[in-house]
Amino acid sequence: MIQGCSTFIHVGQIHVDTSPSAISTVLGSCVAVCLYDTALGLGGMNHYLLPFWNGNGLQSPKFGNIAIPKLIEAMLDAGSSIHRMEAKIFGGASMNIGASEAMMIGQKNILVAREILREYRISIVAEDVGGQNGRKIQLNLERGKVQLKYTTRSDLGNGG
Repeated sequence: MIQGCSTFIHVGQIHVDTSPSAISTVLGSCVAVCLYDTALGLGGMNHYLLPFWNGNGLQSPKFGNIAIPKLIEAMLDAGSSIHRMEAKIFGGASMNIGASEAMMIGQKNILVAREILREYRISIVAEDVGGQNGRKIQLNLERGKVQLKYTTRSDLGNGG
């Protein structure tokens, strides 16, 4: 992983920064959307647990349909343009072997990311989603590259 200034984000967090920083997280069934503006060296990442906020309680970025628009808004506030943003999505593993179809949270998290990015017309240029393994990722804001390492359940700890 990258040496130097790296910000680690947890479930429900969003972070936007500029080069030469990096943003990292650890994912299981959670999904992280990474946005990058190639012209500005500006990037951001979110980390959400569930696909949809159901209208009860506070609108939290723990939900994909809240976290993704908030990440896009933060990128726009930092000077980016929708037309320059490219997206990469990670996570959405099926961490519970034998889970019923109704509990396929990872797959639903992936679908909400794809749908919202399509609505905003932001291209997904890379993804590593699904499967059985968690992931450690780090978005390098110098070039917009994401480094990925697969994890085991014990590596995840409290990660999503």
